[in-house]
Amino acid sequence: MTLELRGVTKVVGGQVQIHPTDLVLRKGTMNVLLGPTLAGKTTLMRLMAGLDQPTAGRVLWDEQDVTGVRVQDRGVAMVYQQFINYPSMTVWDNIASPLRLQGRPRAEIEERVTRAAALMRLEPYLRRKPLELSGGQQQRCALARALVKKAGLVLLDEPLANLDYKLREELRAEIPRIFEESGAIFVYATTEPEEALLLGGNTATLWEGRVTQFGPTPEVYRNPLDAVTARVFSDPPMNFLPVAKRLAQIQMGAGQGLPALGRLADLPEGVYQAGFRPNHLRLDRPPGEALEFQATVTAGEITGSETFLHLDHEGARWVGLLPGIRDLAPGTAVTVWVDPAHIYFFGEDGRLVASAPTPMAA
Repeated sequence: MTLELRGVTKVVGGQVQIHPTDLVLRKGTMNVLLGPTLAGKTTLMRLMAGLDQPTAGRVLWDEQDVTGVRVQDRGVAMVYQQFINYPSMTVWDNIASPLRLQGRPRAEIEERVTRAAALMRLEPYLRRKPLELSGGQQQRCALARALVKKAGLVLLDEPLANLDYKLREELRAEIPRIFEESGAIFVYATTEPEEALLLGGNTATLWEGRVTQFGPTPEVYRNPLDAVTARVFSDPPMNFLPVAKRLAQIQMGAGQGLPALGRLADLPEGVYQAGFRPNHLRLDRPPGEALEFQATVTAGEITGSETFLHLDHEGARWVGLLPGIRDLAPGTAVTVWVDPAHIYFFGEDGRLVASAPTPMAA
């Protein structure tokens, strides 16, 4: 069982919302669509579901062209970030509603609702109305209604965005279990790289209507094909620094440099971008080799366990994700350090030319 997009595009009012896209999603896989707001995640999901028709290209289900097939005639279930339940019905009736619309026998409805409720841990609440439940339980109800259909394709459009932190963490941990038991193709849209990493499976990174990379989630995270993908798959976004290769040296400004050895030895002379993630910027010098930069604090965001430190380095805006409380006033001059083993190098066109060698560069 596969869902395939071949050259699918979407243009609305002369504006390209989805650029030509090729994707193959296979049975029993979790597939994350990762990108910022307005990157095209929801539009791509609607094209997969048949809620919208592509301007060009084809959608195939098990190699059968379903481009013009109505969503009602496809095996699709969709869950949105809003709690979409029928408030006048019990949880049981909410879950059973798609099966009743399909005219399923009572015994089958009983069996499938019972199983879905158990999977979502809703058994104690089946006679309650949705508004009598917590936010997490309401979203579980919506998920159960989607799963009970035994749809081959389950689309989850930022389903946890409206939940508080505790509930989000709880459901994040459970969704992979639910997915494994259902055997469907799952597509999960999110703006959060951390969520993609927690869910695992495959990730497609989106930027301005383009799928920039698709593959196993750890691989996309550790080896982004280009600077755009690296920026999308980092929260806060990856920091960048212009550099140049001259002879056997990588010049990084202000007298900083690296010997062009190993992965950098075969790079042609020229201009590049060095990139490193915010969690690899440090205020204390790490052991071993380290690059030293001077920067100025522009702002600090203290979350309690971490501090987001916003910096200016020679006109470039950097963010450091630092453990603990770092109470530094704007305008403070600081020295920051980066282990070169965590640095990626991109060409002038943005394509990756040298990945970070450390396995934990992620």
